[in-house]
Amino acid sequence: MEVKRAYRFRFYPTPEQEAILARTFGCARFAYNHMLRLRTDAWYQRQERVGYHETSAALTALKKTPEHAWLNEVSSVPVQQALRHLQTAFANFFAKRAKYPNFRRKDGVQSAEYTTSAFKWDGSSLTLAKMKESLAIRWSRAIPKGAKVTTCTVSKDTAGRYHVSMLCDDSVSAKKKAKGEVGIDLGLTHFAILSTGEKIAAPNMFRKNEKKLAKLSRRLAKKQKGSANRLKAKLKVARMHAKVADARRDFLHKLSTRLINENQVIAIESLAVSNMQKNRSLAKSISDASWSEFVRQLTYKAQWYGRTLVGIDRWYPSSKRCSDCGHTVAKMPLFVRTWTCPECGSIHDRDVNAARNVLAAGLAVSAHGESVNPMSL
Repeated sequence: MEVKRAYRFRFYPTPEQEAILARTFGCARFAYNHMLRLRTDAWYQRQERVGYHETSAALTALKKTPEHAWLNEVSSVPVQQALRHLQTAFANFFAKRAKYPNFRRKDGVQSAEYTTSAFKWDGSSLTLAKMKESLAIRWSRAIPKGAKVTTCTVSKDTAGRYHVSMLCDDSVSAKKKAKGEVGIDLGLTHFAILSTGEKIAAPNMFRKNEKKLAKLSRRLAKKQKGSANRLKAKLKVARMHAKVADARRDFLHKLSTRLINENQVIAIESLAVSNMQKNRSLAKSISDASWSEFVRQLTYKAQWYGRTLVGIDRWYPSSKRCSDCGHTVAKMPLFVRTWTCPECGSIHDRDVNAARNVLAAGLAVSAHGESVNPMSL
């Protein structure tokens, strides 16, 4: 199976490379923001639509002016790619997949995308345009031989770390058929409850570091704006957030990979996470859990490795339904963690019972096709 696969590595630029990247980031950010303002003003002032080709022509004219001649000091590819990213942002907005594009901040995450004409890759070293030396990359894993690198995206996060993401045309083969089948019920006290009865504890990465983050944030708030001490304090906060995000991402990848390796069919309840986050009491814990990212990882890994992932309607009464006899009770308040079925007398753990019902509904959907409505089971 041919797929687009990205390999992300950390690298350590030399002072000269760091200066070139800083200028490249600045030019790409300027082009994005300038053309975003151009497109916004054209619509709101003259009701005129401006697309990618118009912004590309405007950028060419802009480079010829003396006051913007500095745009020619860096590779033209990342600057041009910024306009393509802006076009994609507007396409997502008009398709109602995202909000209206925002201006890029100087103190936010910086990135620049290089296509094949702007970098050299010989299988072991990567050299970007305008650079004499190859990047000092920390190779945490090997890029498969024969994989064609199509784009390289260099980024600098708010913690000051540099990463390069290498997008490849790669081939992925399906794994051997697994015997396992599992239903997953997502939660907050336990991140995932499996139909096998296993309960996987929530990592709570943010909650565990919340006090330390609050302390660092208070120190940052007391520093004078524009001072060197404020920059140092801001960097400490960013590094703590990066540590939390890395630990969370590591947990999600390990769990999703394990479930893909062990099971042929995975059934999971579809959740409206954005709506659930409107609950002020649970919003922080829901964001910390990162259910959407977990489902995203399961989705593409199942597609790559020949597994079946089934999403169950979020209105399916998985918690209120007896997994033994199928009887559904009228109400099931959240504080009820164990209950006895009035029909058959089975005693259920609320979450394990829900996971078993999710699996049963998922097996029915995968057997009869996507047109089957789990609500009718």
